[in-house]
Amino acid sequence: MRAAAENGADLIELGIPFSDPTAEGPVIQGANLRALRGGVTTDKIFNLVRGLRRDVKVPMVFMTYANVVFSYGAERFISTCRDIEIDGLILPDLPFEEKEEFLPFCKKYGVDLISLIAPTSENRIAMIAGEAEGFLYIVSSLGVTGTRSEIRTDLDSILEVVRQNTSIPTAIGFGISTPEQAKRMAEIADGVIVGSAIIKLLEKHGEDAPPFVGEYVREMKSAISI
Repeated sequence: MRAAAENGADLIELGIPFSDPTAEGPVIQGANLRALRGGVTTDKIFNLVRGLRRDVKVPMVFMTYANVVFSYGAERFISTCRDIEIDGLILPDLPFEEKEEFLPFCKKYGVDLISLIAPTSENRIAMIAGEAEGFLYIVSSLGVTGTRSEIRTDLDSILEVVRQNTSIPTAIGFGISTPEQAKRMAEIADGVIVGSAIIKLLEKHGEDAPPFVGEYVREMKSAISI
């Protein structure tokens, strides 16, 4: 995470592992299982962030699942996010219509509940965008996370509706792994989100991964800054 921040990441998304990560493809599913087998818990993630916040100043958000927050205690979880300077929370299995389960606590403690818009959102796009906060996570493709060779979704049409209903930043995720993909997505959105490609580097290099992650982030940032 430090290597990502030092090499140009504008925001860092940190996953809290869950046993049934339904939005994830095999790469991040595998990371969830390795973390859980290794004894990673929500409290250990909180402590990790406390340490990182001594020198990592870029915005940070958690991505996890509703049951993780619910089982920990929603107010306890979200108030801790505030205390450790987590800026937002992404819950991909939380339907927009059920966000009131967590939204009051997010507002109370100043943690943005990040909304997702997917290709299947269709006539709900305007409604979701109109109430969004922090940034809008635009899901590039149907299916789960993971690298893709091609993204065919009509993202321009989705973003047109989004911009008619909100001025908050948009970031496109799911399937982006190459500088070329990042450059194309950055031409229509405010940012890109990369997960699986970085997890692959962590899996391949283990404790030696930071310089490889840093180099990758630098290449992606350079691509979208042109």
